[in-house]
Amino acid sequence: MSGLIGKKLGMTSVFDSNGKQIPCTVIEVGPNVVTQVKTSDTDGYAAVQIAYGDAKEKNTPAALKGITKKANTTPKSKMVEFKGFTEQMTVGQILNVDLFQVGEFVDVVGTSKGKGFQGVVKRHGFQGVGMQTHGQHNRLRAPGSIGASSDPSRVFKGMRMAGRMGGTRVKKTNLEILKVHKDQNLLVIKGSIPGHNGSIVLIEK
Repeated sequence: MSGLIGKKLGMTSVFDSNGKQIPCTVIEVGPNVVTQVKTSDTDGYAAVQIAYGDAKEKNTPAALKGITKKANTTPKSKMVEFKGFTEQMTVGQILNVDLFQVGEFVDVVGTSKGKGFQGVVKRHGFQGVGMQTHGQHNRLRAPGSIGASSDPSRVFKGMRMAGRMGGTRVKKTNLEILKVHKDQNLLVIKGSIPGHNGSIVLIEK
């Protein structure tokens, strides 16, 4: 599927025709630069590589410098391949928010906020062992039993326990585009998307 790379700016809200308040997310989309056009004859598959965000030249590997140089652009911080562009793309072409229209439904991919090491109550929604009665002490947020004793004499894989939470790739599907600001390259998308403000996201059609 086709798409573009953007940056999450934050959340706001808009009002519909009935006066209902709708929470939404503002994304800065583009300008994106086409850095490579891969075909089945030369690469074995068809895809379009798109770059976004300026990067320091001294921190950019030589191989990536060569790619951006062919596209007559500056070094970029993020490069992603998209499959499914119907129109013909050329190296160096600039893609903006014009690719999207109001009322379309898109998928947004981002990296969720990292929460660090968390217990079972926050991570999985456990309610704890119970009240502080019958001799229990400091057990309100404990996980409880994690397995049997002699049989099977082990803890099954995948048991919901405490551990690292967040910081994973998340895709939210079927999000409606409420507004398109072409002069500022901004998309206003209904609902929330994963990631902190300023994080890189992928908008897929």
